[in-house]
Amino acid sequence: MPLRDKLLAVAVICLWALNMIVIKLGVAELPPMLTTALRFTLVSALLVPFTRLSRRQLPGVLLVSVTFGTIHFGLLFAALEHAEAGTSAVVIQLGAPIATLLACLWLHEPLGLVRLAGLVISVAGIVILAAGPTLPPPLSLVLLVVSASGWAVTNLIVKQMPGIRPMTMMGWSSLFSVPQLLLASWIFEADRWGMVATAGWNGWFSVLYSAVGSSIIAYGIWYWLLQRHSINAVVPYSMLNPLLTVLFGIVLIGDDPSPVKIIGALVMVVGVALILRKPTTTLPDTA
Repeated sequence: MPLRDKLLAVAVICLWALNMIVIKLGVAELPPMLTTALRFTLVSALLVPFTRLSRRQLPGVLLVSVTFGTIHFGLLFAALEHAEAGTSAVVIQLGAPIATLLACLWLHEPLGLVRLAGLVISVAGIVILAAGPTLPPPLSLVLLVVSASGWAVTNLIVKQMPGIRPMTMMGWSSLFSVPQLLLASWIFEADRWGMVATAGWNGWFSVLYSAVGSSIIAYGIWYWLLQRHSINAVVPYSMLNPLLTVLFGIVLIGDDPSPVKIIGALVMVVGVALILRKPTTTLPDTA
């Protein structure tokens, strides 16, 4: 990718890293599924009136509303209610190697030996980082892994949907996600509206930041990059998310800079650097 697009990718990851901290603070005041529904309600209200969706684009956008809105973000918010933000940022990055491997298997994108080594090293960095903070309870851990898988599948769907503008994708998929999330909130969350009535600054700021900063700005740029470059060139940048989340946590909310976190972050940076190199010797095609 050209330097401009690389800088855009890094900026997106910074917005997402901050979003993890904001969400963690927000779900302490608002139910997570309802928070996600409110987030996507705001996104759709800001975008849908200014975009148009064709009948040909509808099936793909509906799929994204499930994999991205409900599975990825709904389960991420739910997991963060009982999981530490830094650990969650680590586990959710399993979506990057999953997306890269799926791109090789389904889209037959090349995976060089250097990139393969980078994937292995990056996963090792994730494991080291996860050993540092308090591990989430089993249910939260499962939710995070499923959320990561939903994000990986979403990248493949978006890659195979040429001709749709990023803001159109974001606005309409958000609109279709709202009833799914409201239903999930009605089934799984108690005292929803009581918490809404008593929510403070953190709760409402998390809705606003997630909608505007993380969804409209960050994912708009991300979809734009995916439509212009291969998945294996774009997705690996997301592996910087846990590193930045740990750093922001130390600076902004006073997290302990433990040696395990620092070592894991450095290992992950090495892995990402290898993944971002152009493939030279490629693996045999499995098709």
